[in-house]
Amino acid sequence: MSRPKVYIDGKEGTTGLQIYDRLAAREDIELLLIDEDKRKDPTERKRLMDAADIVFLCLPDAAAIEAVSLIESPTTRVIDASTAHRTNPDWDYGFPELSAKHRESIKTSKRVANPGCHATGFISIVYPLVAMGILPKDAALSAFSLTGYSGGGKKMIAQYEGEDKGTELFAPCPYGMGQSHKHLPEMQTICGLTTRPVFSPIVDDYYKGMATTVPFHMSALQGVSTLAEVWQKLRDYYAGAKLVQVADTTDTAKVYANAKAGQDTLTLIVSGNDEQFTVTALFDNLGKGASGAAVQNMNIMLGLEETTGLTV
Repeated sequence: MSRPKVYIDGKEGTTGLQIYDRLAAREDIELLLIDEDKRKDPTERKRLMDAADIVFLCLPDAAAIEAVSLIESPTTRVIDASTAHRTNPDWDYGFPELSAKHRESIKTSKRVANPGCHATGFISIVYPLVAMGILPKDAALSAFSLTGYSGGGKKMIAQYEGEDKGTELFAPCPYGMGQSHKHLPEMQTICGLTTRPVFSPIVDDYYKGMATTVPFHMSALQGVSTLAEVWQKLRDYYAGAKLVQVADTTDTAKVYANAKAGQDTLTLIVSGNDEQFTVTALFDNLGKGASGAAVQNMNIMLGLEETTGLTV
């Protein structure tokens, strides 16, 4: 039996390189590579995409939309790592742990939208609470999310690692303060919220790792009245998931945002008391927040063990 052919369109970017690193040594797939001098040639890109069973798009939004339009092969399946298709109803959302329906849709899909990094953290917390009827869809939510500078791509990496690095880059930097961050539509739509959350992303002086936190008042929830009950509900919801877990304890004094750097798993940490509490999603923004999730989706689409090639 021939091995599935895989092509990464945009391999030179941060997400593309991370996907390549996870696939390069695998013997169960055939990785199609474009000649360096042709990587921006639409004819050659189209040839490789039409020849592939799976195509990863690691491109800016407009370029990702254009790339999809180039594909003519009816058998080519696409995983788009851009923001372009995440709220498009014609695309399946690539977060298999959210429900059996999500997993089955990914398994048979021709077009999968890979989740955004900040959105992965928020949705991993909020989606199950809404799905279980614990959190009302009209809840007024806020969230803050710490990320390493690799999430900003090559330009930001160069800024943080350059010899002329300014002193301001040694401090945490809240950004997207106009409440127009590109992950907000995805966060609201996928969770089925009627009110857009207030979102505060923060980049800091470390390479990778993410901690996304959503605060809650117990009085705003339904069917639960203690921290232990919330913890158990989330534990039960993600029971059996291989890449998403809930921490064993609610007795957490502090969290380091880079604690899961280099891993492809996500851990939810429930902390606080019976009146006020937080849930924090701890993961690697380049792992479960981007490239690791993309490879997991590919594995599911190809009928392979979903953790193949990943660090768990």
